[in-house]
Amino acid sequence: MREPCSRPDGPSDDEVATHAVDGIIRFKNRYYIQASSALADDRNRVLKQGETFAVFDQYGDIKPIGLHEEGIYHEGTRHLSALILRLGRCRPMLLSSTIKEDNAVLEVDLTNPDIVSTEDTNRNGDDQGVEVTRGSLHVFRRTLLWEGVCYQRISVRNYGLMTVETSLALDFSADFVDIFEVRGTRRSRRGTLLDPVVEGGLARLGYRGLDGVTRWTTIAVRPAPAHIDGGHLELQVKLSPGEETTFDLTISCSSGDPSPPLLRFEDALGEADRAIDRLRRDAARVDSSNEAFNHWINRSYADIFMMVSPLPGGPYPYAGVPWFSTTFGRDGIITALECLWLYPELARGVLAFLASTQADAEIPEQDAEPGKILHEARGGEMAALGEIPFGRYYGSIDSTPLFVWLAAAYLERTGDLPFLQSLWPNIDRALRWIDDFGDRDGDGFVEYQRRTPNGLEQQGWKDSHDSVFHADGSAAEPPIALCEVQGYVYAAKFGASGIAQQLGLSGRAVELAEQAKALRDRFERAFWLDDLGTYALALDGRKRPCRVRSSNAGHCLATGIAAEAHAPIVAETLLSDRSFSGWGIRTLDAAEVRYNPMSYHNGSIWPHDNAMIAQGFARYGLRDAALRVLTGLFDASMFVDLQRLPELFCGFPRRPGTGPTLYPVACAPQAWAAASVFALLQAALGLRVKGHRNQVRFRYPILPEFLSQVRIRDLRVGQGRVDLILRRHHDQDVGVDIVRKDGPVEIAIVK
Repeated sequence: MREPCSRPDGPSDDEVATHAVDGIIRFKNRYYIQASSALADDRNRVLKQGETFAVFDQYGDIKPIGLHEEGIYHEGTRHLSALILRLGRCRPMLLSSTIKEDNAVLEVDLTNPDIVSTEDTNRNGDDQGVEVTRGSLHVFRRTLLWEGVCYQRISVRNYGLMTVETSLALDFSADFVDIFEVRGTRRSRRGTLLDPVVEGGLARLGYRGLDGVTRWTTIAVRPAPAHIDGGHLELQVKLSPGEETTFDLTISCSSGDPSPPLLRFEDALGEADRAIDRLRRDAARVDSSNEAFNHWINRSYADIFMMVSPLPGGPYPYAGVPWFSTTFGRDGIITALECLWLYPELARGVLAFLASTQADAEIPEQDAEPGKILHEARGGEMAALGEIPFGRYYGSIDSTPLFVWLAAAYLERTGDLPFLQSLWPNIDRALRWIDDFGDRDGDGFVEYQRRTPNGLEQQGWKDSHDSVFHADGSAAEPPIALCEVQGYVYAAKFGASGIAQQLGLSGRAVELAEQAKALRDRFERAFWLDDLGTYALALDGRKRPCRVRSSNAGHCLATGIAAEAHAPIVAETLLSDRSFSGWGIRTLDAAEVRYNPMSYHNGSIWPHDNAMIAQGFARYGLRDAALRVLTGLFDASMFVDLQRLPELFCGFPRRPGTGPTLYPVACAPQAWAAASVFALLQAALGLRVKGHRNQVRFRYPILPEFLSQVRIRDLRVGQGRVDLILRRHHDQDVGVDIVRKDGPVEIAIVK
């Protein structure tokens, strides 16, 4: 068996069942899994480390059914597409399943159903032996990833009163499909699956791709298995009462070299723990008086650290698992902005990588233009062959101004002028792209129109094909100028003016400041819709406003481009019952013709979107509005698995006693969703760190009713560090106590 598969239509009449147990039916060289089987459960467990990620079910298995996304992936290719554990001839019973709070290890507790000892089963398969009572055996399955290898330790302990002799079996296969194939892209031809190689107690599965790369999956277990072939291994278990035995399984993913170096399970776990500790040392720590809020924060920390991959320029947060486990410009920048106040090293790594991949030529098939910042970069066979344009793809209209905005925010946060000096040529090229390529028709707004039919049709953060439209539902014709993108450009030019000033480029600083002011005035005239109480979603190619109430307008508050008088009106619109579901602000007002709470971008709720809007509320002094958003998402976090906010969830109105309705294929974890809690807390506290002034500033800080106290520890400010406790008093006033201060740190509070 080399490639087990799901058969939604069942077996054909000429196929004969040779194995059937617990909903798994084996026909010749393939598996059919019954839809009624427990294997059809769709709650997944996710691990990621470096260029490898894995999606398991709750048992720690990989099932070739359902949405078919489960598997172990390495460098854009699925290296293991099935892994199913059996105890005796049955699937074990699930006791519990969780990802540890640091996200390093998946831990699964299993036990046996009533099983028959294998030594008493006759050659015909008739059960002749004594049953082992259900719950006699405890199977503890621990799984982690490190440097392209999945390490799994399986321990079995006998809690029964008699000796048990049985077997553990694992069925496995590797299809070596590109992640875009998993997502549904069909290919006219593929490479060659190699015949399995079994030697020395291990099995190697291989694939020679059309790109000339041979990819390997090597499966080994210690102690050596009683039997192993190209799709199955079996381990003998004989345990006296109270006795325990342990097996260590390794699944190695590699390209070219089929034998990557292996560690012992304990050593791999130690390396993973140390890597997480190194990341944690660079970030301030936050906790509170509310344990549920602490669980949300701790899971968010762990998700961010798990999504971070160490690149040559520093740490970079990959966007999300499973579909976006790679570098995305927009996602990386927004995640870094959300985390900037407590983890500025992330912003430095994002800026360094995006500067190193900045486009330097016009390449229409990649939507690349000189100075433009990357949208995404992909590995894998299809990217290498050009079957998809995403090897390096530049089709986002907002990554470039967001890059400049982040650079300015990083400088204010850290005072790291030497790094910004080195980055200035990239910043200047990005600014020139905004003027020369971003403003395609010279009207003063930045707009997009894809240059390749294989590229993204919509190039803002809402990149679904139907996300930009007029009030009657008709699609907006390109080139399209999104409202939030004009805000990003405003923030970029205003911020770049400050960078230029600090670099001694006073003439350029004045020029950029004047451009930002002119853009703000022009934006108000073209985008404000007084009768709708919001900014137009976009201008189409004929400069007609898309008169649609959407969450995009909230980003205009976050950037500061919105007029002071219009900010409270926008907030009122966004917090109306049509837009605010009780869990968060919808991407689209419920009264709009394309509203659908189950859509990806036209009525769903995205945590990062809400976090940016909350920061916009706070920027204009609308702190109570920011608290409503924080409270809604905190409440939502208590209903989701592992208290991990997903990429998005459905926009149905909040119903008493039930949680939010989940979106079926949302990424979880997703970096910018994980980081949202830190941006939301920053908004409530009006927190701003000015590293160049050695100052922490709180502007009108407030806390929600569920938080009486927040503690911030090891916050680096310039050359100093500080520990703070913020306490909410009965009159809603928030006091700030300095617990520890190392160095010349100033705490400023505006009330």
